[in-house]
Amino acid sequence: MDASKFVAPEVGEVVPAIGPDGTYAAFVPPHIPRALQLAPSTVAVLSKADMALGRLAGAGRLLPNPHILANAYVVREAVSSSAIEGTQASIPDVYRAAAVGETSTSRGDVAEVRNYIDALNQGLARLGTLPISKRLVAEIHAVLLSGVRGRERTPGEFRQSQNYIGSPDDRPQTAVFVPPPPGEPMERALADWEKFSHENIELPLLVRCALLHYQFETIHPFLDGNGRLGRLLIVFFLVEQGALPSPLLYLSSYFEQRRNDYTGRLQAVRERGEMQEWLQFFLHGVEVQATDAVARAERLADLRERYRRDLAGSRSRATEVVDLLFENPIASAPGVARSLGLTGQGAKYLIMQLEERSILRPYESIPGRRKTWVAEAVLGIVAEDQMGG
Repeated sequence: MDASKFVAPEVGEVVPAIGPDGTYAAFVPPHIPRALQLAPSTVAVLSKADMALGRLAGAGRLLPNPHILANAYVVREAVSSSAIEGTQASIPDVYRAAAVGETSTSRGDVAEVRNYIDALNQGLARLGTLPISKRLVAEIHAVLLSGVRGRERTPGEFRQSQNYIGSPDDRPQTAVFVPPPPGEPMERALADWEKFSHENIELPLLVRCALLHYQFETIHPFLDGNGRLGRLLIVFFLVEQGALPSPLLYLSSYFEQRRNDYTGRLQAVRERGEMQEWLQFFLHGVEVQATDAVARAERLADLRERYRRDLAGSRSRATEVVDLLFENPIASAPGVARSLGLTGQGAKYLIMQLEERSILRPYESIPGRRKTWVAEAVLGIVAEDQMGG
């Protein structure tokens, strides 16, 4: 790490550390500020982000069966966050694997995304009894890395050795960024991060969220999975604080589409103290993604009601299959049978009904693999802009 680039002592200190290959420089952030003077330009972006988040929260509370639509947002978040770390799984890949009950880890990228979804759901469930804390992040980290790439890097355990980012020859001396050394520097920063997440302070909620995310990524307390876990914590914090009724905001999509800006803005805080610029980037992301989420929610809700109207008067259970399609727009007969407690033949009959009404069409029929159908209109709304739509 080039210590000469870190010219803002107010946001951190470069310290010497010793490793197997000799001395290297590492960055130790101070405690998270409990008061911060926001620039007028930051206040303006904050106002827009607050309004957009409020509209999203309101839409979420008004949606019929919001849990059905929330799954679409969870999948988008999981795919985008994992893509930032280099996975190639697409939204249809993830849906298809779930539809056919594919549990094999042979498709590692899909397994990583599924782990992200499991980690998000477990974290949300745990928030009822366990606040955002070191204990929570350790539990969620274990889920995130279970059985996938990085599983050998102590899942669920805070690191006892140095990690680093962006080294061409796998050495901290040449890395773009080296987080706090393990031991007291890292533990002190992590304890303050945990304390900050609970404190009742005057900073606006979204500013607190941006600071928590920045500090977690700067501490990098695990050997692997820090990026994905840090983005999960954004959702956990907003739900825990009551800003969202469910995980309807998928900021990772914004970060993925602007990957270089995302990592560059984090690094610019550490090197040059550009905190206002980071806050504006983060807050603009909240505005963009909250606005997008409201629009998708409205389109999904309208489409669901149209399908239900089309099926009004039907004495079959086709409307129940429609609801399943908003949880997963790719269907298989065994999956429908399992979800609704039907025989395989009964499930196929319902699928054929929906195919006749052009709600479903055959999606995949490959020898040796289970046949699937897709609700193209649903998938199009969920995956738009991630499938060239």
